[in-house]
Amino acid sequence: RLERSTAGQRAFVWGAAGSASLPHVTPSCRRHGSNAPCVVLHRGVLGLGGAPCPPALPSAVRFTDCAGQQRAAFIADDTRFRVRADGVVSVKRPLQLHRREIAFSVHAWDAAGRKHSAWVTLKGANGSARPRGRKAGSPRVLAFPEPGHGLRRRKRDWVIPPINCPENERGPFPKKLAQIKSNKDKETKVFYSITGQGADSPPVGVFTIERETGWLEVTKPLDREDISRYILFSHAVSANGQPVEDPTEIVITVTDQNDNRPVFTQQVFVGYIEEGAKPGTSVMTVNATDADDGVNADNGIINYSILSQEPPHQMFTIDPEKGIISVIATGLDRESTPNYTLIIQAADQEGKGLTTTATAIIEVTDANDNTPIFDPTMYEGTVEENKAGVVVARLKVKDLDVQGSPAWRAVYYIKSGDQDYDFSITTDPKTNDGILRTVKNRYELVVGVSNEVPLTVSIPTSTANVLVIVRDVNEAPIFMPPVKRVEVSEDLPVGQEVTSYTAQDPDKDQRYRMGNDPAGWLAINPETGIVSTTRALDRESAHTLNSTYKARALPCTVGHVPPGAPDATGTGTLLLVLQDVNDNGPTPEPRFFDICNRQPEEQMLTIVDKDLPPNTYPFQAALEHGSSTNWTVRVTGQDGLVLKLVKELEPGEYSIFLKLTDGQGKAQVTLVKAQVCECEGAAKNCERRAYVAGGLGVPAILGILGVLLLLLLLFVKRRKVVKEPLLPPEDDMRDNVYHYDEEGGGEEDQDYDLSQLHRGLDARPEVIRNDVAPPLMAAPQYRPRPANPDEIGNFIDENLKAADTDPTAPPYDSLLVFDYEGSGSEATSLSSLNSSASDRDQDYDYLNEWGSRFKKLADLYGGGGEEDD
Repeated sequence: RLERSTAGQRAFVWGAAGSASLPHVTPSCRRHGSNAPCVVLHRGVLGLGGAPCPPALPSAVRFTDCAGQQRAAFIADDTRFRVRADGVVSVKRPLQLHRREIAFSVHAWDAAGRKHSAWVTLKGANGSARPRGRKAGSPRVLAFPEPGHGLRRRKRDWVIPPINCPENERGPFPKKLAQIKSNKDKETKVFYSITGQGADSPPVGVFTIERETGWLEVTKPLDREDISRYILFSHAVSANGQPVEDPTEIVITVTDQNDNRPVFTQQVFVGYIEEGAKPGTSVMTVNATDADDGVNADNGIINYSILSQEPPHQMFTIDPEKGIISVIATGLDRESTPNYTLIIQAADQEGKGLTTTATAIIEVTDANDNTPIFDPTMYEGTVEENKAGVVVARLKVKDLDVQGSPAWRAVYYIKSGDQDYDFSITTDPKTNDGILRTVKNRYELVVGVSNEVPLTVSIPTSTANVLVIVRDVNEAPIFMPPVKRVEVSEDLPVGQEVTSYTAQDPDKDQRYRMGNDPAGWLAINPETGIVSTTRALDRESAHTLNSTYKARALPCTVGHVPPGAPDATGTGTLLLVLQDVNDNGPTPEPRFFDICNRQPEEQMLTIVDKDLPPNTYPFQAALEHGSSTNWTVRVTGQDGLVLKLVKELEPGEYSIFLKLTDGQGKAQVTLVKAQVCECEGAAKNCERRAYVAGGLGVPAILGILGVLLLLLLLFVKRRKVVKEPLLPPEDDMRDNVYHYDEEGGGEEDQDYDLSQLHRGLDARPEVIRNDVAPPLMAAPQYRPRPANPDEIGNFIDENLKAADTDPTAPPYDSLLVFDYEGSGSEATSLSSLNSSASDRDQDYDYLNEWGSRFKKLADLYGGGGEEDD
């Protein structure tokens, strides 16, 4: 029994085994009346090192009734701890401190049946959460300090320990939790209030406090899964509303009750295990969660177990803590039992609390315990030579494993007969067939087969024999190399050999001709394939690109061809890289410019040389043929040129003879035109005057134009000819008398308009004459008619080009034009009368078919008319 008047504070020390620091208990008396018994409240702090807690802590917690009675029944709200009747606190199992501390309450009841609690905190010895001002290892004392004196600031006059409140309490409500007292209540009337979550902020009204007595009460059941901790602030004020204490924090911890069942993350779990797996092989992991506390209590600690297996063979087990399902026995066989169904149970409180179930389905996957077998084991294939990628044969196998699985999919390999690696064999992913491809002559192969995964049993593998026959085909000739690069000088003499370019064809002998020679510079010997020049080469020609001339040679095959084989053609590309020679003199650009005759600007020109260095710069410039009288010239930079007028000239066009010499001495004189204008400075708007000889004025020019216009009108009038219709209109069918024997005044067959003939001759186009036979040149090579009808188009095109470019083709005489009337002639064409030149009788019955216009004529020449002598 403690008297408040004699002892304001008492400290009790717990004994701890091992490396545990000494816990302590701070008692305080609560007086409920003048002679009412008071209960000693003990608060303990137990410190341990980093090692897990031992199974028992020889630490005592004693609850002493102020009347002197000792209570023997103690209950801890944390199920991991046990308090014996003598007050010794121990743990039920080895405990790992995952946090800095573990706090729980121990409850006892006094003689009047009232409940009293002590707060126990278990901390690690290396923890940093110890009261300020207390040295490490010294007992922790929580006390109601006396009022301070002097200038030292007093932090607070009242201390409220944390309060634990179990969830889901039944009541009755409101239910008292703790009494808050201020040591100023003897000096003045004190009124108490609380603020914070659960008091004046949502959820409002969960906690209340009696205004005068300070009893803190809870008004309804709490739910730890909703809110596990409440932080309130208690306030104490005097009757006039003045604070007598600083606001103090009150922490209310909602202790857990096992009111939630475990919940599996999936209702059905699916796992896979290969047949023949050894015991201990992991299959899958099931997982469940619990909303209850699994840190400070075991309400959220889940244990797993297997309730049943279907089929009822005990083939699997489960780790009770981790939920890992693994194989426990041998004998998994997919062919006999393809899957298993397990009912899994999860129970909280380490398997002793609430339970729930889920289903786990385990599929037994196929293992490679069957080797693929060839069916049949002999194959034969025929393929044309040089046909890369052609399928020679499809090899078939049978495999008893699951279709589509790695144990079923075949992997083919050639065991013998392919020393040069001319074959490739792949697997058809749909049919599992082996596809064999080749390019050679005759082969005898031995092919083996396996699976993508190795066999799990030791059995022999299957092989197949494949005979491959390669059929001869007409192969296209191949130029060696297909593209040949030859470097020659551009001044190579005509007729000089350039290179030898031949093709290889195992089926035929070859003859050669030029296929594409844009500039006509080359010729090829049809038998030897020697390429020579027919004209002078020019690196600067438009037919060259980057000093390279491209031509193609074609083979003309003769000799043996396999029966039924079509002609095969090939081409070879000849690239002539022309080496530059100094055959081009430098020239200026531009060659015409405008310049003022007073204070003219210098004219900047550019020197252009088609040759390549060193046949270009440095350049030299000079003026020839008296041009230096009026002009000066100098070279600037690498290819710049400056022309300057040295004296004032009359307006007009002047010629400047400019001589440019390259670095190798190649010179060329170029005529540059200069238009001198009547201006000063830059010639921006240089007017070119048109000079008319003899003082010809504007009236004279207009008169000349009028005469020309009159002559044009007369010419057009003479060209007009009135054309009369050959026959009268259809509505004019009158009889007419024509006289055909009148020859007076000259013969009508000589009466024609000469202007018509002259107009036609005058309008004929310019005729190019070629009276001289060309020099002797090599005759073009015409391609023989191919046997393959598909090549007829190419045969015609190539021979037509050869004939068009044949320089030896006649005629060599002049081209003459006879009776050319020109386009748009006014003379009409005569229709053929389809008459015979003989004197025999003719049949005129066809005149009856010409219609009504020729009825008279048909009657005259028909059978009813009289015959003329």
